[in-house]
Amino acid sequence: MMFKRIDHVEIIPCDFDKAMAFYTEVLGFTVRQRMAVDAQPLEEIAYLALGDTVLELMRVKDAASAQRQPWQTGYRMMAIEIEDMDQAVTYLAGKGVPVTWGPVTMGTTKRAEIHDLDGNPIELRQW
Repeated sequence: MMFKRIDHVEIIPCDFDKAMAFYTEVLGFTVRQRMAVDAQPLEEIAYLALGDTVLELMRVKDAASAQRQPWQTGYRMMAIEIEDMDQAVTYLAGKGVPVTWGPVTMGTTKRAEIHDLDGNPIELRQW
């Protein structure tokens, strides 16, 4: 097969350092690689791993805020699989991260949503 898997997802945060802290300290990603980049306006990138998935945060000089509509076409959200919804919701509340939708039971699964510091939606899914 020519195409194997999604290698990573890129996010340009408004505040790179705060985004690094959110994804590593709150959501448990680990820094796989972090480096300065000399390709203006791109200044730095960090590859963050969670299990076998990777997120790339990009420090961009004067990054513009995106106008988001919940049902616009294009990228909607990433989803993070969790073990226990109730435990995750309690943990996130303790870190000051509110659940913005749910949790709801969908058959044998549970689903909820949170947002990162820039308002990017993140689905929490318990299978």
